[in-house]
Amino acid sequence: MSFPPGPTPPGLRGASRAASSSSPPLLPSQPSQPSLPTPSSPSPRPAAEPSDARPSTQLDLPTLQAQEVTLVTGSQPVRVACVGSGPPTYDAEPTALPPADPEDLGDLVADTVLDGARYGACTLRATSLRGDSARYRGEPRRDSLLTARFGVGEQSLVLVAMATGARATPGAHRAAAEACRWIGRAVGLSHARLVEDIRAARRGDLKSGLHRLTDRSLGKLRASAVEQGLDPEEYTASLRCLLLPADPRCRTRVFFGVGAGGLFRLRDGEWQDIEPRVADTAGAPVVGFGSLPHETPDGDRLTMDLGITTPPSPYEPAPAPPREPFRFRASVAREDDVLLLCTGGLAEPLRGEAPLAEHLAARWGAAEPPGLAAFLADAQVRVKGYADDRTAAAVWEA
Repeated sequence: MSFPPGPTPPGLRGASRAASSSSPPLLPSQPSQPSLPTPSSPSPRPAAEPSDARPSTQLDLPTLQAQEVTLVTGSQPVRVACVGSGPPTYDAEPTALPPADPEDLGDLVADTVLDGARYGACTLRATSLRGDSARYRGEPRRDSLLTARFGVGEQSLVLVAMATGARATPGAHRAAAEACRWIGRAVGLSHARLVEDIRAARRGDLKSGLHRLTDRSLGKLRASAVEQGLDPEEYTASLRCLLLPADPRCRTRVFFGVGAGGLFRLRDGEWQDIEPRVADTAGAPVVGFGSLPHETPDGDRLTMDLGITTPPSPYEPAPAPPREPFRFRASVAREDDVLLLCTGGLAEPLRGEAPLAEHLAARWGAAEPPGLAAFLADAQVRVKGYADDRTAAAVWEA
């Protein structure tokens, strides 16, 4: 028996607008943030495909490739799936499922998760999706995403936590999920104090307190690795978090975490890379920057360091490998700002591929935040050469 085909679902709805110039400039005391690259020589628009129902409209974006995903600008459908020089190598849709253990089905990770909320003056959209490479190879998503609200009313605090497990490591998805759970528990137990510190703009207390919570959470992750008989240096994850107070009068947004990823702000139609920087220098002090004096107060000359490696003492434990530096940023949002926190799977192409940056600026700079389905379609726009998992959380300011 055959059934008649059902109606074709409409495309995802989105809108683009021109960049606003009404926002005041950055304060002179604030360092200017680097903008993401912009294309130098846009390619001409491809010819529109004929439509039997109505004429189609195309986004004015450079080097867009017509592929599989259908978006909508205004009321007219447009086909957009990837940006850049050509389509990616892998298929656009999931291919193979990860292997399952019938005795541990709770260990399975969904290909894609999607969430959203609206609190105070901001609207949140968040998603985590498996990369093209993992989809093709039947590997689980190494990224994990946690969105949680602690407290009630204007005393509430919204946490967005995202983690990425180590590459090519068994159990990487479990390590990422554990990292999110541990930091979620730590923030939840301390949310009342955190809300007070955010409202009072106690930057120093926030930074030191969140640093302790992060260290404690990652310490529990290392302890979990030891209990499972795993190498703590392999059973690890990067961790990036965002705190959003529900009080509409408080526009302070707090980022903290360790590891690679990106923190961006869309303001006046331009992306700003506001990832906290870590000093490039490391190791012992050098002359002019805190080096030891050439002699003691008694006049004794200090011996010269010939750079010969000292063998480890049998009475002291071997030094632990260096850990990722802690990153922290507390900023006050403006009306119409869009704050984007993401893992490396989206941060890298956003920094390196101008067409993707321009595409997302046009899509997410609209007057209204996108719905969940439209946000997912935007977050998974593909770029050739980038096949890692993507996790992103964007906050639109009313």
